[in-house]
Amino acid sequence: MSVEPTTYPGYRFPAEVIHHAVWLYHLFSLSLRDIELILAERGVVVSYESIRRWCLRFGTELAAKLRKRRPRPGDTWHMDEVYLKTNGELFYLWRTVDQHGVVLDILVQERRNATAAKRIFKRLLMGLKYKPRKIVTDGLRSYGVAQREILPGVRHRTSRYLNNRAENSHRRSRKLCLAVKRPRSPNNVTMPPS
Repeated sequence: MSVEPTTYPGYRFPAEVIHHAVWLYHLFSLSLRDIELILAERGVVVSYESIRRWCLRFGTELAAKLRKRRPRPGDTWHMDEVYLKTNGELFYLWRTVDQHGVVLDILVQERRNATAAKRIFKRLLMGLKYKPRKIVTDGLRSYGVAQREILPGVRHRTSRYLNNRAENSHRRSRKLCLAVKRPRSPNNVTMPPS
């Protein structure tokens, strides 16, 4: 069992404050300035730029720890894709959500075909290491092709009304794509809190 360090060499604040700021940023949909205000309310005066650097430096480490502690997701997967325009190019954001609304995985790809659907299925199976009982998708035929090849024993339902859980999960991504907040590259599309 790894013990958390009390301080990080070269950082003015204790590790507890740094971890709390990074945790707030990655778990909730808060801006860096919101986190700066929350910490200031608790008596910790730190700039949003320092919080940004902490998130870049310690974010992946914390995200991996949170992913390990995450409970096993449900056995029904809702899958959907939405297009995003970044720097004038069209990309597709593929998102998978379980029946409780927990985001299992997202993937940004240039195409919306069977190969792209197979890639998201393989990535999910590799990361979660178990098969779902049922998959719910919209009417895109690429899901059916990928499901028949990769998960032949899994029940597949196609309905635009049953897939509302995945559709609602795209709300934050759609807000991000407003003209002012549009991501400049497909790598800037982050996983929202679940």
